[in-house]
Amino acid sequence: MSGSPSSLSGHGGRLAAARARFPDAPAPWLDLSTGINPRPYPVPPQAFEDWGRLPDPADLARLEAVAAQTFGVDDPARVVAVPGSETAIRLLPKILPRGRVSLPVPTYSSHPLAWRRVGSEVVADPDEADLCVVVNPNNPDGRSLAPEAVLALGQRGAVVDEAFVECEPSLSVAPFAGAPDHERLIVLRSFGKFYGLAGLRLGFVIARPALSRRLRETLGEWPLSAPALAAGLAAYPDGAWANATRASLADAAARLDALLVGAGFEVVGGTSLFRLARAADASVRFEALARAGILTRPFDHDPSLLRFGLPGFDADWARLAAALKTP
Repeated sequence: MSGSPSSLSGHGGRLAAARARFPDAPAPWLDLSTGINPRPYPVPPQAFEDWGRLPDPADLARLEAVAAQTFGVDDPARVVAVPGSETAIRLLPKILPRGRVSLPVPTYSSHPLAWRRVGSEVVADPDEADLCVVVNPNNPDGRSLAPEAVLALGQRGAVVDEAFVECEPSLSVAPFAGAPDHERLIVLRSFGKFYGLAGLRLGFVIARPALSRRLRETLGEWPLSAPALAAGLAAYPDGAWANATRASLADAAARLDALLVGAGFEVVGGTSLFRLARAADASVRFEALARAGILTRPFDHDPSLLRFGLPGFDADWARLAAALKTP
């Protein structure tokens, strides 16, 4: 069977669907379909000792203050912790006024889906929109806008998804979101991708105080699990780990580029957490990799594209290299 099934192209990480489609693939699967750091932050085990009680609101407030400092936001009241930025993507269209929303094409598929579900019209031209959605750097192609360009869009109203900005922190406009003269600018941040702990479900919304209060009221008393609180409180102050990780991810991305080019792909975009590659026979290559137990990300809008996350360990690199050589 050829082609890229929609069940595997909507999002990365669909291992259950991959196992069902390729039941004879060797286990364990090597999941390269996401842009998640394969070398996660080493959260100390003692950080997870209090699973038997409800998360403490004081810890939530402390995490939002630590995140604000990390993001360069001067007022923690503008920073709202959410159970993954996906939650914010689905929630904001239900809170913000409906209207015409501009989106980059292609981009992360949850954005247009969330706005269309509430009846907003999705348009391509920001000049025709009431609100601009910006993914910076963009997923899946890694295109980026300079902060000045994003701030200009924010004057009319913008939701800026900075899920991968930890790789290029100079692109972030989080310090401005919701501040005076930037009240219509909203920024989303993701914890799980750069820190490699996506299963914890932790993200943030940075917005004007009135909208932040409404989000907190909507999310309720315990929006985060105790492990998510503990991981964020441990990881965000660790600037040395973040700086070293940016360097190691850049090296790994260059290594992946060389491997893909050597296998006949053209690398056409990405960030240091994922690479977007093109080949005329990408659909065939997707299936060959899947039969080898390696899941990549196909795209229905362009079957010549595959997105590759980073292998984590030497054995994973060797497995990918061998599979790429398989006809």
